[in-house]
Amino acid sequence: MDIREAYLNFFASKGHEITASSPLVPDDASLLFTNAGMVPFKSIFTGELPRPTPPRKTSCQTCIRAGGKHNDLDNVGYTARHHTFFEMLGNFSFGDYFKEQAIAYAWEFVTQILELPKNKLYVTVHENDDEAFELWQKHIEKERIYKFGDKDNFWQMGDTGPCGPCSEIFYDQGAEHFNSSEDYMGGDGDRFLEIWNLVFMQYERSADGKLTPLPKPSIDTGMGLERVMAIKEGKFSNFDSSLFMPIINEIATLCGRAYVYESGASFRVIADHIRSSTFLLAQGVNFDKEGRGYVLRRILRRALRHGYLLGFKEPFMYKLVDVVCELMGRHYAYLNEKKEQIKEQIKLEEERFLSTIEKGIEIFNEELAKTTSVFSGEVAFKLYDTYGFPLDLTADMLREKNLSVDEERFETLMRGQKQRAKAAWKGSGDKAVSGDFKALLERFGKNEFVGYTQNECKSQILALLDENFKTQDKLSVGQIGWVFLDKTPFYANSGGQVGDKGFLGESEISDTQKFFELNLSKITARQELKPNDTLLAHIDEDKREQIARHHSATHLLHYALREILGTHIAQAGSLVEFNKLRFDFSHPKALSKEELEKIENLVNKMIISSHPARLEEMSLDEAKKSGAIALFSEKYEDKVRVLTLGESKELCGGTHVKNSAEIGSFFILKESGVSAGVRRIEAVVSKAAHSYAKNALKELENLKEELKNNDLMSGISRLKNEISRLKNELKNSNSSELKSENIKGVQICVAKIESGDIKAMIDNFKNQFAKAVILLIQEKEGKINLAAGVKEAPLKAGVLVKETAQILGGNGGGRDDFATAGGKDSSKINEALQEAKKLIEKGL
Repeated sequence: MDIREAYLNFFASKGHEITASSPLVPDDASLLFTNAGMVPFKSIFTGELPRPTPPRKTSCQTCIRAGGKHNDLDNVGYTARHHTFFEMLGNFSFGDYFKEQAIAYAWEFVTQILELPKNKLYVTVHENDDEAFELWQKHIEKERIYKFGDKDNFWQMGDTGPCGPCSEIFYDQGAEHFNSSEDYMGGDGDRFLEIWNLVFMQYERSADGKLTPLPKPSIDTGMGLERVMAIKEGKFSNFDSSLFMPIINEIATLCGRAYVYESGASFRVIADHIRSSTFLLAQGVNFDKEGRGYVLRRILRRALRHGYLLGFKEPFMYKLVDVVCELMGRHYAYLNEKKEQIKEQIKLEEERFLSTIEKGIEIFNEELAKTTSVFSGEVAFKLYDTYGFPLDLTADMLREKNLSVDEERFETLMRGQKQRAKAAWKGSGDKAVSGDFKALLERFGKNEFVGYTQNECKSQILALLDENFKTQDKLSVGQIGWVFLDKTPFYANSGGQVGDKGFLGESEISDTQKFFELNLSKITARQELKPNDTLLAHIDEDKREQIARHHSATHLLHYALREILGTHIAQAGSLVEFNKLRFDFSHPKALSKEELEKIENLVNKMIISSHPARLEEMSLDEAKKSGAIALFSEKYEDKVRVLTLGESKELCGGTHVKNSAEIGSFFILKESGVSAGVRRIEAVVSKAAHSYAKNALKELENLKEELKNNDLMSGISRLKNEISRLKNELKNSNSSELKSENIKGVQICVAKIESGDIKAMIDNFKNQFAKAVILLIQEKEGKINLAAGVKEAPLKAGVLVKETAQILGGNGGGRDDFATAGGKDSSKINEALQEAKKLIEKGL
């Protein structure tokens, strides 16, 4: 039985619209990851957005709980239910049906579709929710309904906002299997397993704690797929179900050990973590030193440490990706599309960590032997800083020994670190703004964008907002705010393309952004503006044209990268401005000069081939079937625009050229790394490319003038030879000026020099004599450098330079024939020279 499809089809038959799983990276700056099925609908529940049509939705939402407030990472592998990645089945009502239907739907699905025996089911309600208590009695005996307080049966989104009582369905796994003192309804045992939570969102909680009934109460439910799958398959642990066992069996095959549940925590950790890693990488999260990328790194490295316990000394996690894709690729097709790229990124991260894990564990064990209760924070930091052990990995290792780590000391050391890998998450979703957006949407709906075909139009001002997005009666001359037009030619910042600038009447538009699907333009009033005013809106055509050229070039660059480097290339971010473009993409290493040249040549070839741009509107499914590339992290409407430009075919809502020839020339300015497995190319086209080429030619002409040679390579070669000759002359002149004396047949030199290559001068001095001892001191750019050389004499250069340096407050050493050192106290240079000479004389 495919429980996902059964659930979605059941609720579709009850008038619910099936909503695809939203990305694991939410459009919400307050959350690290999507951690519950209701997250995509949060703005509707909070009232920021109006009710959708239809007001009933259902989804199977992928979720991650491995960072921030909602973090199950420490428990994974040691319990039967905790996961970093899981799927949440949910049905939602936004001011439509309420308790009676929600309860009836849940009971029908559980008993008729899942066919779970009624005598195994129990229900809980809030102790004050008499309505739910009565409604449940239509389906289940009164004796099987339990009342609990706020701790168990009240749900709220935050300290304030929508909230309400909830009702849960429990499945009895049997007294014959679970009979501990906690195995009762309401206990912490595993006998009674919660499988479904129905939240009755019926109140608004104010800052003073007061509960006010909502005019249109809503329903938010969640049922964990992993739990239900285990129950249907008669398993007492999620990990024993068909969602995990194929992965665990593959781990057992790779390590040559049998999986035994009682001692198999490491198998379970790896099985869970490879699912999280695969989905996060498939959705564009990359290994990094902070934020979401760092959480991903923590997950993989925790799994690698458990792999080490199983005997893995070489990369192995990447080999499990195939099994994950086999299990889940039918439901999440993008896994198969990104499979090879995912495997490559995981293997590289494994190699990075495995190169240091053995030494790190050795240091850990050394400190562990000295630890009685609290593990050293300094050593924990060293393990993190030098060997890549996240703090929670060290804590996880200590947990097995019933020990803790000195986190306070660790954090103190972290604060002194320039780059904090475990930085406090600030969020990276859209701008966290609050304003009168809901009122605008309810009153006017979305405004019309006409900028694909029009550079200007007569537009009516529907609303004016101040800089805090609060509705205003007017904007006075000089005042800055936001304008909401009935129709607008201004493109809103989206898909990497910056927002349009221009004018509304005499007033200046400096930016255009999208907030909750509303296209708003930032405006500086040059005349008094009021709602209902009708004015001419026109874009800055030159900037739009240059933006369009850079945007189209970005698509050609993406195509060229896939052609030259391979189809594992996936876009990881972009920025399109009027004077440059920036394109981030997944790739494991820096590009060579040859690769960059091939990419640049291919883009320019496509430009001069004069490919007409074809823009089509179609459904998202049609677009994907046609071969168009889509970005997982982008939110697409039901109808999408597909740009075909030569061989390039991608979904894109931006503005573009009509023909590739309009782009002009394409030059790559820079290629660099962004994070592990992500590279960046910066480039210019059109006017910006012309300026770049013109400046480059001007620099070449200036070089020719400076070198006094039209053949640059010949001029540079001549200059190099001249520099080399002068250096040799300087070395020889300096060394010939050194004063020396003969003591016992050995030529001795102890001196302070002002300039010259100290090593070359020592070598030249030694070459002049059969037996020689030389020590030179040089003060340069605030530093004191010492060097000593010995040839056929009963002295050691390392000893001589070390003892001399100590007089200067420094240290050093080296070989018997040549050694260097540094000093700090320049006031003692003369004293050091005198002592050095005494040491030499004494040694001879």
